[in-house]
Amino acid sequence: MPELPEVEALTDFLTAHLAGLRVARVLPVAVSVLKTYDPPVTAVEGGEVTAVRRHGKFLDIELDLGLHLVIHLARAGWLQWKDRLPDGPPKPGKGPLALRVATETGEGFDLTEAGTQKRLAVYVVRDPQEVPGIARLGPDPLAADFDEARFAALLKDERRQIKGALRDQSLIAGVGNAYSDEILHAARMSPFKLAASLSAEETHRLYEALRGTLAEAVERSRGVAAGRLKSEKKSGLRVHGRTGELCPVCGDTVREVSFSDSSLQYCPTCQTGGKPLADRRLSRLLK
Repeated sequence: MPELPEVEALTDFLTAHLAGLRVARVLPVAVSVLKTYDPPVTAVEGGEVTAVRRHGKFLDIELDLGLHLVIHLARAGWLQWKDRLPDGPPKPGKGPLALRVATETGEGFDLTEAGTQKRLAVYVVRDPQEVPGIARLGPDPLAADFDEARFAALLKDERRQIKGALRDQSLIAGVGNAYSDEILHAARMSPFKLAASLSAEETHRLYEALRGTLAEAVERSRGVAAGRLKSEKKSGLRVHGRTGELCPVCGDTVREVSFSDSSLQYCPTCQTGGKPLADRRLSRLLK
């Protein structure tokens, strides 16, 4: 799933490649991708792209028509830039292509989604705040005003495990499953520690890990072509998706806890005092 660093890199990429161009055609292939119908998606045709912004994990393409084409790539969606799009409209079918945006120059991008669960979402709105997912976003963790005091205040009354709190978009925008694993590993903290139980020192450590991990990932992704961002993300991860491999910090074996629709990875030595976590939904430290 693209998270804050990848969406930030896509924002930079589209700013460089799309800003100033006019949208010639918007061609939906999968009807399920469209989440708004008034204005219709065709209303952006003829509009010039004036800016590309990021809201959490949402891409916001602003046009001079007073409209915004907002994209959420969800778990398995991706944006593929084409210096030259194929001639003719795309054919509907069972392939991954969900929507195509063509510019006046023949350049443009395809939105694709792998798998059977179709969650990729496209909105056409007059104000990004009309998108429910954007309206409920918490603060951006890389914003200049997101200081440690603000972070501590967010966690003060959180009775959830810290892993779940970090992933809650209404609490902090942009962090997903992968980077929450990486942040907790950098902070040397168990994913099941209760957020409200953190000491001042632990809160400081987690804040530094949150900002540092995301900033490092953004810099690593900056300037990378859209088609290579997935592999760039994976190459920079130390524990997420690396079950059974050796922790690059201490050499212990990276372990996993699986849930019904996701999993987390962690290092016992770095994060849980050497104790493995039970691999079940309501996991607790094994005694």
